[in-house]
Amino acid sequence: MKTRILLIGGFNKTKSLASSLIKKAYHVTVINGDIEKCHILAEIEKLDVFHGDGTKPFVLEQASAGSAGIAIALTESDADNLVICELCKKKFNVGKTIAIVSDPRKTEFFYRMGIDAVVCAITSIAGIIEQQVLIEAMENAIPARGGQVQLKYISISGTAPAAGKKLAEINIPKNAVVGCVLRGEESIIPRGNTQILAGDTLIVITTGEHEMSVVKTLTGQ
Repeated sequence: MKTRILLIGGFNKTKSLASSLIKKAYHVTVINGDIEKCHILAEIEKLDVFHGDGTKPFVLEQASAGSAGIAIALTESDADNLVICELCKKKFNVGKTIAIVSDPRKTEFFYRMGIDAVVCAITSIAGIIEQQVLIEAMENAIPARGGQVQLKYISISGTAPAAGKKLAEINIPKNAVVGCVLRGEESIIPRGNTQILAGDTLIVITTGEHEMSVVKTLTGQ
């Protein structure tokens, strides 16, 4: 079953993205605060549309945000997009949050706040969505005996100890493996000489007992 995707805010970009994702058989839900735009969006076949302010928890709840695998904030306000992603991640446990920003200088701050992906152009989103397919495939391939083995998404900020280093130079715990590096539209299978950059998201395979040590090694937190 394909990941359910929640799009919050926006109109032209949202309309285009929703149509594209539905063609790829994703289940897509849209939240929009303009009733007229909701009527237009509702003309898209198989698209679920909710009218309301996506920064309000009760609106996200009405749109069943808790069942979404990916939430994408597309409003014209960077501040609203941050609030939306924070709510989706922390209140509704959405697996992956993506925020559109108009000011690229805010990108690192958004990552520090726990947003999984920050993009300044709609064209980058398609690549991020496709990365989710890779992530799901990895999850299905891991023999998680007793639920001990897990995937951890770790965002690398500019101040993280891992930023700028080659993978071989990082003292990663023995019970952890960096399985993939998500960088913009790329999905990189890393080698020892792969350099980790600020803005990367690492998919780490580890055991629960080593999770915190891996996070601290890579991010310093």
